Amino acid sequence: MKTVILCGGKGTRMKEETEFKPKPLVTIGEKPIVWHIMKTYAHYGFNDFVLALGYKGNMFKDYFLHEQTYAHDFVLDTQKKEIGFHGKTHDDFKITFADTGLESLTGERLLKIQKYIEDDEFMVTYGDGVGDIDINALIAFHHSQETLATLTAVHPYSKFGLINIDPASKRATSFVQKPLMKEYVSSGFMIFNKKVFDYLDNGPVENAFPKLIERRQLSVYRHEGFWKCMDTYAEMEEMNALWETKRPWAVWEQKNDTCALS
Repeated sequence: MKTVILCGGKGTRMKEETEFKPKPLVTIGEKPIVWHIMKTYAHYGFNDFVLALGYKGNMFKDYFLHEQTYAHDFVLDTQKKEIGFHGKTHDDFKITFADTGLESLTGERLLKIQKYIEDDEFMVTYGDGVGDIDINALIAFHHSQETLATLTAVHPYSKFGLINIDPASKRATSFVQKPLMKEYVSSGFMIFNKKVFDYLDNGPVENAFPKLIERRQLSVYRHEGFWKCMDTYAEMEEMNALWETKRPWAVWEQKNDTCALS
């Protein structure tokens, strides 16, 4: 099953970084966030990716073509035109690089990569969010629901501090800085049947959701674990700090064995 990662947007809310590179190539630790997303899927055996490219799309091709030379010491035999790497082995990714247009919205990007989807199902996610999503559990849930689409819902963090106020005294009783909210939002990490292409248009992929809901064809997988989206420069700094300490989304560093579902 292929996984499509939507990588074409301009990321205008974090111009400090995206003026020079696409948002999915902004680094967390020493690796771009799109690599972290790919490592999550590959951990569960899903390593066949389609990158739906747009803004500065050639930078993705350059990064992955030369990733090993950037990351590791290597020996170059200039006569034989051969490279031998020291240390770590290569990531096990198979990547289709698909130019889906500079100004395309996410629905149009998916329509443009339709020709690369061979199986009846495919997965889709955004190029700026990470989480400790159990992909096998997500797929099993999707199959049990027998709907055309499943999206993963998560609890977001408030961007503001929340104040509780005593109604009698009008004095604050508590202040919580950016708390985890009880509501759910869509995180990406979606699974679609190929029939979903009939519901997409050239607008955002979310345009398909009301039509699917009307036909009772959209299921929601609730993820209660870690998830975080990188939408601003401050959030990039927060994610880098997390990477240096807890690494809560790095499921590929865990010891337990996993396997892909057929």
